[in-house]
Amino acid sequence: MTGLFKQKSPANLLLLLITGVLIKLPMFMNPHQPLSKPADGVLFNIILHFFEPAARSFNLFYPLLAFALLFIQAVILTRFINNQRMMNKATYLPGMSYMLITSLMPEWNYFSAPLLVNSILLYILSGLFNIYNKQNAKAAIFNIGLALGIAGYLFISSLIFIVWILLALAVMRPFRLNEWMICLLGITTPFYFYAIYTVIDGKWDWQEFVPHITLGLPSLKQSAWLAGSVFLIMIPFLTGGYFVQENLRRMLINVRKGWSLLLLFLLAALLLPFVNTSATFENWIMAMVPMAAFHACTYLYSTWRIFPLALFWITVGFVIAYQYYGPGW
Repeated sequence: MTGLFKQKSPANLLLLLITGVLIKLPMFMNPHQPLSKPADGVLFNIILHFFEPAARSFNLFYPLLAFALLFIQAVILTRFINNQRMMNKATYLPGMSYMLITSLMPEWNYFSAPLLVNSILLYILSGLFNIYNKQNAKAAIFNIGLALGIAGYLFISSLIFIVWILLALAVMRPFRLNEWMICLLGITTPFYFYAIYTVIDGKWDWQEFVPHITLGLPSLKQSAWLAGSVFLIMIPFLTGGYFVQENLRRMLINVRKGWSLLLLFLLAALLLPFVNTSATFENWIMAMVPMAAFHACTYLYSTWRIFPLALFWITVGFVIAYQYYGPGW
């Protein structure tokens, strides 16, 4: 299976879709209906309200929407890595890895604010990569900030990625104070227009307008299934990180910076569970985008051929066991 995804063939797009449907089948058998949470933003609540009639009449509406988002994100990630030549060969392994590791937790297959934000983060990642050596990048930097500001109205905790964007600007471009200010202006623009709307609507409330961000330790239920999922995420990530480091000297400068962006992305995403903590794993899905990129390197660069094949089928077997013989979805 991994050998098929190593080829850049249009048929692999269909294979990726079929693989995703088969490995995520329980999300259609046991449809999950999303509920608004305190950390969800105003925009996400509006989206839920808008989709409510369709969800009531069609039970599979949200599972199909969640799967469509996951599949599109897998394709976008694959095209980004291939177009920017992040690996020495164009493959569908990033998309395969993303569909596979997002199946390790049931919460990562629910329609949720973090899942929507993942699409925006992929847009920001592409934008940050494209501003390297660009003479006039002010418009692109403003759009990057604007995208994150909109993400904040989907999922409040996503504003932690301000740290990622500022560090990424420092990596990709020489320090220019005006570009940093333009980025911050883009982030605050949605808040500015929302403030105008609330004043005109006569519902101005300062406490509701300012994002509620708290720090704490996540309260997660420990289990052997959780330990297995973490193991199957971390081992390929560490192996992929080793292969990236081994090939770093043969990469172009912009590709090296691209891997730095992904690593900074991952570090920022790993802070999310400590911001507006909850008892679910939904927030962690935003860390799966960079994780999938490193996983793809494990499947591509491994010189011991049996290792990626065994890793793939062990992960598939674990996912199936989790779905049908474990706590289930």
